Amino acid sequence: MEHNILNVRREGEFYYPIYFEEDFAELCSGLKKENLVGRRVCIVSDSNVFPLYGDKVKKILESVEESVDVFVFEAGEPNKNLDTVQNLYRTLIENKIDRTGFLIALGGGVTGDLTGFAAATYLRGIDFIQIPTTLLAQVDSSVGGKTGVDFQQYKNMVGAFHQPRLVYMNMNTLNTLPETEFICGMGEVLKTGLICDSELFRSVCRQKKQIRGLDSQVLASVIRRCCEIKAGVVERDPKEQGERALLNLGHTIGHAVEKLMDFQLLHGQCVAVGTIAAAAISRNRGLLSEKEYQEILCGCRDFGLPVSVQGLDPEKILEATRNDKKMEQGHIKFILMKGIGNSFIDKTLSDQEILKGIQEILQ
Repeated sequence: MEHNILNVRREGEFYYPIYFEEDFAELCSGLKKENLVGRRVCIVSDSNVFPLYGDKVKKILESVEESVDVFVFEAGEPNKNLDTVQNLYRTLIENKIDRTGFLIALGGGVTGDLTGFAAATYLRGIDFIQIPTTLLAQVDSSVGGKTGVDFQQYKNMVGAFHQPRLVYMNMNTLNTLPETEFICGMGEVLKTGLICDSELFRSVCRQKKQIRGLDSQVLASVIRRCCEIKAGVVERDPKEQGERALLNLGHTIGHAVEKLMDFQLLHGQCVAVGTIAAAAISRNRGLLSEKEYQEILCGCRDFGLPVSVQGLDPEKILEATRNDKKMEQGHIKFILMKGIGNSFIDKTLSDQEILKGIQEILQ
């Protein structure tokens, strides 16, 4: 394995490399290695990211591809919907993108999810690559092939599993990332450590000064470790039949909060709040010590992540969790922690236990 490449592979099903670079210089080389040149392609990006990197990426692609079209949509979670996908389909049809063509997701998690879903469904499935430009997308959503859009108020309710052909990370895109977006990505980083790597969680907390100061060496190491963990889980359980559900730590209550606050809080912030609720439930069950619970609280606070929300009805949060796509035969598949770095799936939580956990995150 080359030093700057991590391969994701499941024999007979999928393979793709993740590139860790400091610029876009190796993008052409990566496309050539994966036989993704000489095609009609479309860059999909949002109104925040395309002005920063769109022209540069387009120019690089034009040197190796038959044609390069562009689809830019208004930035933000509210636009991750079927209307935007329909507009993208129209662009692809008008520009005669056929089954040999592919899409390029240039942006954060919203762009990656939406582009992947369009690729999975256009002409019954075409290739796509991920060029994640946010920390959240780099450590989580760009790897693993989960794609989807929101349907009305239901988050990621419409989607498909569709693995990318290549993931290309230019670490320097983090230098233009708004601080709030960077903090959101740290919510996913901490979550990854809490799931299965206590040393990752604690080393990230120890190095908070370097990480918040965007130390490139420390960040590259953290991002790579998160990708190694995510890739391992995806290789073993690509379609969330078992272990992959652990990656949803904090998401059940987090998604409910996100929906009820009408997306005023960003995804990573809501995951942090949901993780605190999950930690509280774990502590209440005697699975997590008070010291560990406080350690998780401090970790989130140290990176500027919210640990509580205001103005929400606990019963409405509970009701919203029942609309979660992770429900199974009427039971919520809830992720709890038996100590830091040791999470597991639980289907036995009572409404009272969930409500008690929800109370911990309400001011």
